[in-house]
Amino acid sequence: MRDLKHNKKKKVKQNRPKKAQQPRDWKKLLHRTLQIIVGLGSGALIVSGSVLTAQVLLESGYFAVNKVRVEHQSKVTEGDILAASDIHPGDGIFDLDLHLIGRKIEENPWIAKAEVERAFPDEVVIRVIEREPQAIADLGYLYYVDAGGEIFKLLDGTDLLDFPVITGINREYMLNHPDEVQARLRQALRLMHALHGRSHFNLEDVSEIFVDPQEGLTLYTLVGGVPIRLGNGDFEYKLQRLERVYEDLEPRLAALKYIDLNVVDRVIVKVDVKRNTGRG
Repeated sequence: MRDLKHNKKKKVKQNRPKKAQQPRDWKKLLHRTLQIIVGLGSGALIVSGSVLTAQVLLESGYFAVNKVRVEHQSKVTEGDILAASDIHPGDGIFDLDLHLIGRKIEENPWIAKAEVERAFPDEVVIRVIEREPQAIADLGYLYYVDAGGEIFKLLDGTDLLDFPVITGINREYMLNHPDEVQARLRQALRLMHALHGRSHFNLEDVSEIFVDPQEGLTLYTLVGGVPIRLGNGDFEYKLQRLERVYEDLEPRLAALKYIDLNVVDRVIVKVDVKRNTGRG
């Protein structure tokens, strides 16, 4: 075999002309270096100046709280909200924990949400969303229920009682099954919504709404306290059936034991024999 290693042609390096070295322009290089140093120094001075200015403003009280503005409150007084916020004139606006302040304000049962914002240079704005009671839950004591089915306030002597009353839930059951109770309360609120604005039978004809975990909802009429069984759904349809016969039933409510709307396409009316006999 041929020795390929020895048969390779040797590469001959070509001589390249060397570039003549130019003398360095030390004056230009020095000028450029001085420009960089001056630029860096100026930046450092600007940063230092900004920090110093900010420090002077903070120490001078420029960002001290001068005013706290409360918006959208009606049931809760501005004074109560300000007291809960614990913000005082002269407090540093940057020292405030806005989230914590909002949480403190929300401890008031009427406040569903509190948003706290800085309004530079010296003002704080507190915006609140208040709860609106939709019903009263009887848990041994009376509590307000909001639109979300949340029990939020124990009634006192200053609170209005002109709301539908929801019964059948005790306090112990509420504490052990809070999610289920809230779902049941929402169901009762849906029934109230279905009753709203009806011409022949509406909320004004109802004394209470009874909640039963198995049987569902039962209304009690304001006149005669007659139970009307509605179960767990189709409230609109069931109330429509009731309204077709309610004008005829209303004069005889005192003689009725119950009205059942849980059978499809029927209104079952049970007469109370004792009541009926008692009327002579």
